[in-house]
Amino acid sequence: MNGADTAWIIVATALVLFMTLPGLALFYGGLVRARNVLSVFMQTYAIACLMSILWLMFGYSIAFGDGDSGYWGGLGKMFLMGVDADSLSGTLPEVLFFAFQMTFAIITPALIVGAYVERIGFAFVLVFSGLWMLLCYAPVVHWIWGGGFLADGGLFGETGVKDFAGGIVVHETAGIAALVIAVALGPRKHRTTPPHAPWMVMIGAAMLWVGWFGFNGGSQLAADGGAAMALTVTHISAATASLSWALWEKVKYGKASMVGLVTGTIAGLASITPASGFVGPIEALIIGAVAGILCQEAVNVIRNIFNIDDTLDVFAVHGVGGIFGTIMIAFFPLLGFETGGTWAAQLGGLAVVGVFTLIVTVVLVKITAVITPIRVDEETEVNGLDLSVHGERAYDMNS
Repeated sequence: MNGADTAWIIVATALVLFMTLPGLALFYGGLVRARNVLSVFMQTYAIACLMSILWLMFGYSIAFGDGDSGYWGGLGKMFLMGVDADSLSGTLPEVLFFAFQMTFAIITPALIVGAYVERIGFAFVLVFSGLWMLLCYAPVVHWIWGGGFLADGGLFGETGVKDFAGGIVVHETAGIAALVIAVALGPRKHRTTPPHAPWMVMIGAAMLWVGWFGFNGGSQLAADGGAAMALTVTHISAATASLSWALWEKVKYGKASMVGLVTGTIAGLASITPASGFVGPIEALIIGAVAGILCQEAVNVIRNIFNIDDTLDVFAVHGVGGIFGTIMIAFFPLLGFETGGTWAAQLGGLAVVGVFTLIVTVVLVKITAVITPIRVDEETEVNGLDLSVHGERAYDMNS
């Protein structure tokens, strides 16, 4: 065990949990109507609790178990069987590695919340999220990070898929799942209502930005120069994408919005995530500058051309951003930058995981919809989920 590595990953674990609670909850909560903000908090918080338990029970074993299969890790480490305080994973206590990866298993299904807020059944959220994490997310983790068939020496030869912190594993999977659920649900009744608390969106985005240092920097799994570089390029990409998004808004609409500025931040963070362990500051500037414009245009395409009500633009920002960053790992060598990624592995990995995620998500949506209704009734949606489903109001003006 290395004490410095252990100390850093303890901090990184806290930072990644901070991304979901409260960062993502506030970011999403501020974007919805006032009568639905508590439902967003409830969905995000409950997902964090449920995924923690399921990761302990089965998820960690499926993703990082000792099974010989290239497709899943088996069930040998259910409930952390055989793992104690002295067990090691590299230079870290294995129980710490478990906890760090647990925070990723929490935020990935939580990202999907943004696609279905304001009209989803709460029971559906829990049942679907639990099944999806175990049957979609955890296997993909094993394929790429757990030594599975997409890793080095697997399907794509000696150099496998390069995904440092989750461009494919987290953002592509969550983005595609979000799109599937948005299509299955159909649009909201009040689709054009503006965000009720832009200040809350900014606070949530700022927390996500800080937490992302643990997300990307912690994925080095060591306290070294690689972690420092990952942290640095993460920050540069976020800053650049924020400004490029705002500038593109100004060019197109005559005004740059605060919500747009901080959405650009998230686009830059999602886009640098897969590449953060393989690139330097110049590449981060390029990724961020393109991401702010690319993801903004993706929002317009999904909303206005395909007319899909992905409520808070999960696919356009996270899905497109993660896919873009993954492709850039293979593109940069054409410009003379060394990243270690190949076109076959990067595009092939995106295709394999994309098709798998699409199929599994469609099947799970249909199965879950048989167990519990996917959408609340019209009256509940109009009145808001806070009071109708959870019996509370975010704002009581009479108190």
